[in-house]
Amino acid sequence: MTDHGHADQPVDLPTEPYEGPGAATAVADHGAVAWHLSCDRGGREIPFADVFRSFCEHVRTEEVREVRIGTWDEIGSTGSEEVVALLCGAAERFPALRALYLGDIPWEQSEISWIVQSDVTPLLTSFPRLRRLVVRGSGVGLRPVLHEELRLLRIETGGLPGATARAVGACDLPSLRELELWMGEEEYGADSDVEDLAGILSGERLPELRHLGLQNSEYQDAIAAAVATAPVVPRLRTLDLSMGALGDAGATALLAGQSLAHLDSLDLSHHFMSDEVVGRVRRRMRSLEVEVDLDEQLEEEHDCEEGTEGGPDCDCVGYRYAAVGE
Repeated sequence: MTDHGHADQPVDLPTEPYEGPGAATAVADHGAVAWHLSCDRGGREIPFADVFRSFCEHVRTEEVREVRIGTWDEIGSTGSEEVVALLCGAAERFPALRALYLGDIPWEQSEISWIVQSDVTPLLTSFPRLRRLVVRGSGVGLRPVLHEELRLLRIETGGLPGATARAVGACDLPSLRELELWMGEEEYGADSDVEDLAGILSGERLPELRHLGLQNSEYQDAIAAAVATAPVVPRLRTLDLSMGALGDAGATALLAGQSLAHLDSLDLSHHFMSDEVVGRVRRRMRSLEVEVDLDEQLEEEHDCEEGTEGGPDCDCVGYRYAAVGE
């Protein structure tokens, strides 16, 4: 499966790797960069606790607006609990922190399923002025919480637990404008279903939501059908149902549902729709003046004998897949 790489930068700041006291000296304005902390420095493994301690000692943390966390100790087998605890324990030293990316690790360095996360709720309770939180990896935990300042929440995973999806819908996020969840595949820990998204789709606790991404799902048809009647949709400006196993049934339900004329854009890329349904979607969105992304039109995979896949001699049921799993 393909990996869609890094999320967009939460804040428009240039990334500055923290490589020791010299890095801090080289930057005049410690609030003008997004500091990237990693225990991997030029091939040398340094305990993350030591990296973080040095960072707090040599950077004017009271100015820091964005922190991006890369690798920590024994990535692939150790979760992010220690990283979360270190950040929360030093929260008073970061009064200006507005953006946090936990798991800023490209696929060349670690597959997304190898990045083991933990309960990220303490980050929200310890940083009440945080505006953007991006979490990348497997096993992301969350408990319902009130956070009045958060504007963006993105959870990138190849396998989102259903409990986490339900917790997002149960959070009170009165300022949230952008929400993206990558559902992933059952093989990599995804055990959610469309009912787990009910709190999100109701929009009851998301009054300011303008962008919704429910992506990378094996049950993308069911998501599209639920979105077709979801109360949250009329307040959206952009809708992203990309990266999943969307087929004709889901797209047809979306077309038959509530009006999407208010949207600026609709992303359905990485899909399994037929040419006929792709044409219907394109014509409808064009008539509504909604920009639509229908790239990556895929065909179902088959496990049958090579050369018979999908043909008259094919005796297996085709399957679809999400873009990001491993």
